[in-house]
Amino acid sequence: MEALTPFYEVNEALVAMGAEKLNLCMQCGMCAGSCPWRIVDGPFNIRRLIRMAQLGVEGYESDDILYGCTTCNKCVLKCPRGVTIIDIVRAMRAMIAETGAIPGVLRTATGSVHSNGNPWSEPRDKRTAWMKEMDVPFFEEGTEYLLYVCCTSAYDARGQQIARAMVKVLTAAGISFGIIGEEENCCGESVRKIGDEELFMTTAEKNIKLFSGKGVKKIIATSPHCYYTLTKEYPELGGEFEVVHYTQLLAGLLEDGKLTFSKPLDKKVTYHDPCYLGRHNEIYDEPRALITAATGGNLVEMDRIRHESLCCGAGGGRLWMETKPEWRFSDLRIEEACKTGAPILATACPYCISMLEDSRKTVNKEDAIEIKDIVELIAEAL
Repeated sequence: MEALTPFYEVNEALVAMGAEKLNLCMQCGMCAGSCPWRIVDGPFNIRRLIRMAQLGVEGYESDDILYGCTTCNKCVLKCPRGVTIIDIVRAMRAMIAETGAIPGVLRTATGSVHSNGNPWSEPRDKRTAWMKEMDVPFFEEGTEYLLYVCCTSAYDARGQQIARAMVKVLTAAGISFGIIGEEENCCGESVRKIGDEELFMTTAEKNIKLFSGKGVKKIIATSPHCYYTLTKEYPELGGEFEVVHYTQLLAGLLEDGKLTFSKPLDKKVTYHDPCYLGRHNEIYDEPRALITAATGGNLVEMDRIRHESLCCGAGGGRLWMETKPEWRFSDLRIEEACKTGAPILATACPYCISMLEDSRKTVNKEDAIEIKDIVELIAEAL
């Protein structure tokens, strides 16, 4: 076996870049045992990656090693030492990003955020294309909520259906809301997870300045990824807003009797917990309450739910990366959903929608199950 020479300067640099708890790791392997990569027998091993970081050795820079992590947070919840593993991955990626050596597809995504304010390589003036032929209010003085439509729902054709359903539901519920539109930028969550710390900072600061200048106090996030960064990272930069994920807002209206359904769906629905809604933010009950109400009690659960939910594979920038068929977590999730007998698989994240829609096709289950965002179910049941 080839001997490895540790470079502790690298270790110290990673700690300085945000991996403060790196050296608490005792290599017990709880992280690797809980990682979804273990299920598909892929090349990524989080315990090995952390050890390489501790020793400061090279060899972790490849697409499927350093950029294999989906930041699903399962390992963090399992760690007995409280190691913030995602911070370590982010610091390692930030170190690589400073050299410009990030994968090409991710460099394209971050470059588009820099140039166009979104990772989809679409022009800024198409950010409101999703609202074509809809009467969507713009945020102005006196508006209660900013509806912050994530980039995926603004630009991706499938995601746009979610944004349109959101407007229908919020309008029906009598919520005072508005959008800002073309001036908005990506929230920056994926940018930071990819490792481009400087771009994240500048993008977030632009949004904070924009929102504050418009008088925004409250924000409805359509994506759990936006919700995460708006609540956990923007305050570090002075962005203090009252942020809710839409499932929280609608579940509150449901409980208060302000959201009712005239035609509940008479179909069984199973639910996929998004990592950034569930494990990262502990929002488990609100989505289920909404599905139960919108279907007249027809929610059926898969085996792996809540904090044990199987990641779809899109986080950490992997939404823009190619994953070999045998390594796709979302393919397994479709199979699990089909076993429940439910004709609809619902979730509450545009990233998950994208991954599950693709997998529905690749595993030939297009006729067996539909993929819906919860807000789409609600819009149908109003």
